[in-house]
Amino acid sequence: MKQLKLFPKIFLYTLGIMLFIVVMTHGLIYLLAPRMQFDFGGSKDVTDNVIISINQAKFVADAVLRALPVSLSCSLLISVICSLLFSKAIAGPIKRISATTEQMMKLDHGANCPIHTKDEIGTLAQNINDLYCNLLSTIEHLEREKDAVRDMERAKADFLRAASHELKTPVTALNATLENMILGVGKYQDYAVYLPECKEMVEQLSGMIHEILEASKLNLTAEPPKPVDVPGLLAELCKPYQLIAATHQIPFSLDLPEQFPAMLPAGPFSKAVSNVLANAVAYTEAGKTVSVYMEGRSLVVENECDPIPVSEIRRLFEPFYRPDFSRSRDSGGNGLGLYIADTLLTAMNIPYSFAPMKSPPGMCFTIRL
Repeated sequence: MKQLKLFPKIFLYTLGIMLFIVVMTHGLIYLLAPRMQFDFGGSKDVTDNVIISINQAKFVADAVLRALPVSLSCSLLISVICSLLFSKAIAGPIKRISATTEQMMKLDHGANCPIHTKDEIGTLAQNINDLYCNLLSTIEHLEREKDAVRDMERAKADFLRAASHELKTPVTALNATLENMILGVGKYQDYAVYLPECKEMVEQLSGMIHEILEASKLNLTAEPPKPVDVPGLLAELCKPYQLIAATHQIPFSLDLPEQFPAMLPAGPFSKAVSNVLANAVAYTEAGKTVSVYMEGRSLVVENECDPIPVSEIRRLFEPFYRPDFSRSRDSGGNGLGLYIADTLLTAMNIPYSFAPMKSPPGMCFTIRL
């Protein structure tokens, strides 16, 4: 019976009850009617024999009439009992589903509709369980999305505050220089000296604004992954930095396999690696080496320099952060290179690490593909 659908199950239950009632009723009539005692009346002859005259129709009618109250009472009792059992069998699962859905309304994670059959009621309970699991999963996903959006908004606010602070210093310096030139204060009367300085400060501001705009657009578009030949892509990315390194007398070592295919969004990956390479070349002194190579499925960028303390490394990925001992605006750093690399690699779900090296002393940036 558990394998049957709801309609045939109800039909069989009802048919069985009706047949049971009919059989029991007729059985009772059949059993009780012959046992009824009747006074037929008659005449007695000399031999004490009774001569009986019977009207058969009246006899049967009287017998059924006498048996009817008992038969009806028994049939009614049986019908009530069977109806109670039938109602319990049908209404019980529905009541349990109703009680469970009340728990689900309160988002009780332990709520689960019991499934005892494979008919429509069992399917309904299973569908409710699946729907509730999907609902909880959706709620958890929305909670994570809400937290991510909140973190993103907080990061944007922090970025804007940091950007405002970074722009404030050169703007103030430029404004002061121009004002002194206008007023003709002391040495600022020599326009031939200070106009080029003003132009240099304007170019610095323009570069910073460009970097800030680029950083602010990092999360606006998403490029789908596609097959990329990593060695070929890296060879192209390294060319300009090899020229810069040669200009500053920095040996640039490039060791890549012939082929290494990977599924990557080429644009964001290229920008992230470019920032890492630029960072490595910018903070390597003349005579020291920058090395780029593949180790297994990892891309490694090493540069010989004074190792950065571990306590400072995490802060290097904050926008505009530069340790006082090595990374100042005057040396060319704007504090956005590692921030952009971190943002892009995190968005692509590509793990990485940045750690100091002991021999030779320096820093190692590892991207695990």
